[in-house]
Amino acid sequence: MGKRFELVVFDWDGTLMDSTAVIVASLQAACADVGLPVPSDERSQHIIGLGLNDALAYVLPGVNPDVYPQVVERYGYHFRLRDPQTPLFAGAEALLHELHAAGHRLAIATGKSRRGLDRALEKTGLAPYFHATRCGEESANKPAPHMLLDLTSMLEMAPGETVMIGDTTHDLQMAANAGIDSVAVAYGAHPRGQLLELHPLACLDQPRDLWQWLRTNA
Repeated sequence: MGKRFELVVFDWDGTLMDSTAVIVASLQAACADVGLPVPSDERSQHIIGLGLNDALAYVLPGVNPDVYPQVVERYGYHFRLRDPQTPLFAGAEALLHELHAAGHRLAIATGKSRRGLDRALEKTGLAPYFHATRCGEESANKPAPHMLLDLTSMLEMAPGETVMIGDTTHDLQMAANAGIDSVAVAYGAHPRGQLLELHPLACLDQPRDLWQWLRTNA
């Protein structure tokens, strides 16, 4: 039997890498450095995956956008301090190896910067598994469909041959906007109830559940 999904697209933060807490702590520290109100954990987690301006407008309502560059600079400082200790989720590398060996095309669609994603791929050694990657700065960011449409075009895959794996409603809405099936993981940034509202094929609570779902269904 042929593969159900020729192309498997992963989000990065909160899906393959256990970085949600690092992103939240770095954002909160950056706001404190600049003298802005420190956003709650819940509000900080919601913006993961969004484009920069959309994220800061949500997390800092009413704040003059002229302040954004200062927040970004301090966020980068705090994130780089914490990033070297940020792990992949258990089993992530083994799963990618297995999917790659089985002939799937693998890709990443992430709101990270190109520099940030390249640094993460180099640190983890996962770059050889991916046939293509797309970052928000290279296209319209989530939940617009453009990153996924770019990837399917680059890899000559139809939407029906593709599945998007992500931990946020932004990931799932991007997939819906592109006409692509999605699978949610509830161990990242957004709560299960919000993810289920977007009707993914599955909503999985632990990394090992995702690995098993893909082995069985992809």
